[in-house]
Amino acid sequence: MCPAAPYRRVLLKISGEAFCAPGEFGIDANALQAVAAELAPLREMQVQVGLVVGGGNFLRGKTLSQTPFMPRATADAIGMLATVMNALALQEALEHAAAPARVLSAVTTAGFCEQYDRRRAIRHLEAGRLVILAGGTGSPFFTTDTCAALRASELGADALLKATKVDGVFEADPVTNPKAKKFERLTYGEVLARQLGVMDLAAVSLCMESHIPVIVFRLAKSGNVAAAVRGEPVGTIISVS
Repeated sequence: MCPAAPYRRVLLKISGEAFCAPGEFGIDANALQAVAAELAPLREMQVQVGLVVGGGNFLRGKTLSQTPFMPRATADAIGMLATVMNALALQEALEHAAAPARVLSAVTTAGFCEQYDRRRAIRHLEAGRLVILAGGTGSPFFTTDTCAALRASELGADALLKATKVDGVFEADPVTNPKAKKFERLTYGEVLARQLGVMDLAAVSLCMESHIPVIVFRLAKSGNVAAAVRGEPVGTIISVS
């Protein structure tokens, strides 16, 4: 049996790239099952888990909007629908792994998933279900990072966990600069002042206002999600001090 976590409720942000094979796009069954295998044990840890998923494995609204005829609002709407596709796929993978899950979308997708409502989401969380929050904020010009910070604040999460491709926050991109220094801890102010780019600065500001610590860690390392939920030292912690 998994030990109890120090948090009552967490919000986990997963990028869309986690659902596809490296360098590819769309949804890869093996990648999807790997994510589900990391998440399924969380329900045994006496912690309520909400998830915000990105849609970058299909497209990014900001990139699509570079097309001359594509308004940013329309591009972002397409990106929101991409997150719904990822959420539905993840729900099935979690259910197959015996982890009850529900998809709540900020954009109306009747017949596919439930409409997002804060009280409904909390009821699902309290019932022991993993709640997958799709559709971003439901409005254009907001990233899924900002959505994650918003939902964490709305749902009263004790921490925001951001699962990424790297081991935490670095002073420079560790992919192009292997000697880049990794930070063990940072304050919100340091992230904002240095514009470290670990997540949307609006998301960092919202977490700062809501006093929600952010833990940034590598998703691909098996056991990292559970370790972060248990409060173990993984990745980088962003907090007041």
